[in-house]
Amino acid sequence: MTGSVAVIGAGDHIGAAIARRFADAGCLVHAGRRNGEKLAPLLGGNITGRSLDARESEDVTAFLAEAEARAPLDLVVFNVGANVNFPLTETTDRVFRKVWEMACYAGFVSVREAAKLMLPRGSGKIFVTGATAGLRGNPGYAAFAAAKAGLRAMAQSAARELWPQGIHVAHLVIDAGVDTEWVRVRVIERIGEEALAAQPDLLMPPEAVADAYWALFNQPKSAWTFEQEIRPYGEKW
Repeated sequence: MTGSVAVIGAGDHIGAAIARRFADAGCLVHAGRRNGEKLAPLLGGNITGRSLDARESEDVTAFLAEAEARAPLDLVVFNVGANVNFPLTETTDRVFRKVWEMACYAGFVSVREAAKLMLPRGSGKIFVTGATAGLRGNPGYAAFAAAKAGLRAMAQSAARELWPQGIHVAHLVIDAGVDTEWVRVRVIERIGEEALAAQPDLLMPPEAVADAYWALFNQPKSAWTFEQEIRPYGEKW
């Protein structure tokens, strides 16, 4: 591995797991997130990082240039979340606009700026983290579903344009409760601690998402995937 990886949205769980998975494989990883001081436990070895506002195109451009300066970018992962739940009549203009900026507009900026760096080489990969909401809306998720659906459509358009030019764009749909402390507490409230203990694979570990991205990264050009859905065995779909 001679290139570098940029993770936009390297949060405490999925983003951090992606960064670690690729760093452990020998990749040079540049991680960015809001409140960059929270990156401290992640940094060291092959991982560098800093604060990043993915809604600001100049910041994204500079962040990717920093990763490129270490080694040519092999992969850019857009992993910004922005999940909120409000009844439709309580979803304010500000909430809808902010969620769209974080989950859709920021994804467009990240994919566009990554493509600018990769196209002259005719190689590279751009992966986008999606959600079930991008496929179907549910009560309380008007803002999130609209943003994730827009992100999915943007990624699909980018894939159709960039694949013939050697750039692998992929969209990963996570249809699951990811195993974090907050999610675990909510699940226990709903089904009980004993029921969750009896189904240890009901929640998705962040590392499983990272492994899915690693598998996508290693696909040959003769068999690229655009969209992959991952979910635990017990998830209803």
